[in-house]
Amino acid sequence: MDRITALRTIEESLTAYEEDELALPELEREVQGILRTYATEFDEETTAYRASGEPSADGLTVVASSRTEAREQVEELLSEPASTTFEVERIE
Repeated sequence: MDRITALRTIEESLTAYEEDELALPELEREVQGILRTYATEFDEETTAYRASGEPSADGLTVVASSRTEAREQVEELLSEPASTTFEVERIE
């Protein structure tokens, strides 16, 4: 997905939201999916990873070339990485 396609698709999702065809949670999922697709297709050597575990890490999503790199990126996003227990899984 190129940048223009991603932006057009996001615009279509926003229009659907404005016309009450999507609720906010649906809009968020659609836009998140569009961004994830764009980011992972932008660099074919990367993929999306999602953290799960303690609340401060749970649900964080990063784009990385390996599980180790993904874990490091999640740790950088946490205020207290040393005391936070989490795992990262590749998003298919």
